[in-house]
Amino acid sequence: MNKRLMIVGAGKGGTEVLNMLMDSPLATIIAVVDSDASAEGIALAKSYGISVADDWKQYADATLDFVIETTGKHQTFEQLKDHFKDAVVLPGEFIRIVVERLKQNQQMLEAIIECTSEAISVADHHGNTILINPSYTRLTGFKKEDVVDKPATADIGMQESVHLKVLSTGQGVRDIRMQIGATRRDILVNAEPIIVEGKLRGSVGVIRDVSQIRALRDELQEAKTRIRNLEAKYQFADIIATSDAMRFVIEQAKLAAVTPVTVLIRGESGTGKELFAHAIHGESPRKYKKFIRVNCAAISPTLLESELFGYEDGAFSGARRGGKTGYFEEADGGSLFLDEIGELPLDVQVKLLRVLQENEIVRVGGTTAIPIDVRIIAATNADLEQKVADGTFREDLYYRINRMPIHIPPLRERLNELEALCERIIRKLNQEYGRSVRGVDEDALSLLKSQHWKGNVRELENVIGRAMIYMASSEQWIAPHHLQLSNRSTSQKVVESGTFHEAVVKYERDLIERTIEEAGGNKSEAARRLKISIRTLYNKLGTTQ
Repeated sequence: MNKRLMIVGAGKGGTEVLNMLMDSPLATIIAVVDSDASAEGIALAKSYGISVADDWKQYADATLDFVIETTGKHQTFEQLKDHFKDAVVLPGEFIRIVVERLKQNQQMLEAIIECTSEAISVADHHGNTILINPSYTRLTGFKKEDVVDKPATADIGMQESVHLKVLSTGQGVRDIRMQIGATRRDILVNAEPIIVEGKLRGSVGVIRDVSQIRALRDELQEAKTRIRNLEAKYQFADIIATSDAMRFVIEQAKLAAVTPVTVLIRGESGTGKELFAHAIHGESPRKYKKFIRVNCAAISPTLLESELFGYEDGAFSGARRGGKTGYFEEADGGSLFLDEIGELPLDVQVKLLRVLQENEIVRVGGTTAIPIDVRIIAATNADLEQKVADGTFREDLYYRINRMPIHIPPLRERLNELEALCERIIRKLNQEYGRSVRGVDEDALSLLKSQHWKGNVRELENVIGRAMIYMASSEQWIAPHHLQLSNRSTSQKVVESGTFHEAVVKYERDLIERTIEEAGGNKSEAARRLKISIRTLYNKLGTTQ
């Protein structure tokens, strides 16, 4: 509620009080009194349109809440107290102290708002913007003269103002998605009411840039991805090794684990090179440090260097402010698994050779050498010797990484392990699919052993997984008709029973007939399960609809 007050005394002290109270929305000065008509405060009061007098008794009948006495005369102070029984009579010095403290608090509050990194907008109870901070200007492009003392919709156009919503309901709002400024920048706004003495006096809004939130989300996702790469998941116990060939490889890998030397794991695609890399790290003295995996073929050549070695602030357009650590720095003290190392560009090969020789890296855009202690485990299915001959792989790097090569034999050379591999794969997929498949029957196992397995264990897992998907829920054993094997993988033994075409036709017919039986004789359902049209199904059976 607005208070009515009178100032008695318009000298230096009265003028100071007058200046202090003129900006207050809580008080109305109805008169300034001084016996000296030329007093400084009298002239100032007149300029503000405030009534003036040379004797306070002219306002003896006025209704006042406060009387401020600044003459310094004790007698005047006592007279005022005796006359204005319903008003509070205060000495000017007291008012100056109170107002000064209020101003200090206000200045401190404004300083806090000014320096905060959050964009802030404040509206009064009429819905007009009364305050913004520099962060608001940086985010929206609007300056004080653009929005202050203007309706709260000045910066958002025809959109609903959160300030007006808060003022109309008296309740805060959160995470309101809006667009702001000339560029229609995406923002999120939280706003809360300003309550003073139980009354709604305004609204304060905090604005966040959605693009920054997206960037933080992306950084978090990247961090989560990298955390998943910080530990080895597999041990030697997870590797099926019942053949002499695989037992020999395991012994080699265990020796590599405890030997501080770069390891090169070689083998066809799908043989389990990454599995061995995990196991080597897991049994090395570095097992409690980070294990970071990098697929050199999966990262764009233009990004690979900065991903591996990091970069400095401003190293290139789009570089993250403050720079970024690379995989080598992250793996410091641990192991870095460079899969598909044969795909490294030549310029990156040069920097990798430097790391192996000097045990230090230089970030992209930097000049300072950073010492690192990283054990390199490399893997490839490429013919590195041919690449060296072709000039696409450096010979000096080849000799550096090939000091302890480990060759993993393909699945076709260790078919006696196929049954154990199937058991391991089925156990894993049972958990993933929620199934209870017990294993592969003898006929299906014989069929599997007849395959060439160009994709090795990865291809085997694909075949077993596909078979389990199409099995009836009541079936517990994978049979030959569940296996959707590639025709090109069919062995000579199968083809010898007739021409290749006859073998294919027979296989397709057997598969269709079994699927129809599983579908309770419903041919349309069988066609759906086989993902073929009903017409194709009839054509394969050699019947008409």
